[in-house]
Amino acid sequence: MSRTAIRAAVFCLATLCSAATFAKVEVQPVQNTKAGRILAVQVSEDIAPGDYEALMKGLRANPGKFDRKLALLDSIGGGVTEAIRMGRLLRETGFDVMVPTNGVCQGSCVYLLAAGRTKTVRGYVGLHRPYFPHGDSALAASTGIGYSPTAYLRDMNVPVSLLDTMNSIDPTHMRVLTKDELAKYRLN
Repeated sequence: MSRTAIRAAVFCLATLCSAATFAKVEVQPVQNTKAGRILAVQVSEDIAPGDYEALMKGLRANPGKFDRKLALLDSIGGGVTEAIRMGRLLRETGFDVMVPTNGVCQGSCVYLLAAGRTKTVRGYVGLHRPYFPHGDSALAASTGIGYSPTAYLRDMNVPVSLLDTMNSIDPTHMRVLTKDELAKYRLN
């Protein structure tokens, strides 16, 4: 990623963080003198039901041509189904994804990171097995939950072995990925 693009991303983050209140999902056009017109999305806090609709609403409210679309992630995760829906929308609409230096992307946030056309990680990416409403086992994923993390990761061109790693970590623990692991899973 070029210095100009990194500066633009930091500018976008600073602009989004200057708001008086934080939304879980915020979409805002930003004009940068060097990078041009950028559509910036910030996803923070827990990923929860309704976040997909907030993202869709924000994208619809900002039509037009942009020189770049950038999603900034600083999320502790949350709902896997909602994260997969949001990730598909980010991919379909052509977003690059960044975890800024002071950001974290853990748990289901990894699905948003996987969606980026390009992915830049300056902060931390953490994995653990998802929490499931019918128990914390990976087998509970097959009991009535309407999503397929395996199909999603394949669609995003991320090795499915990422799921094996995620499922090997207890939901009450977190493992931060190294730079080599980020590269291995095509997350950076």
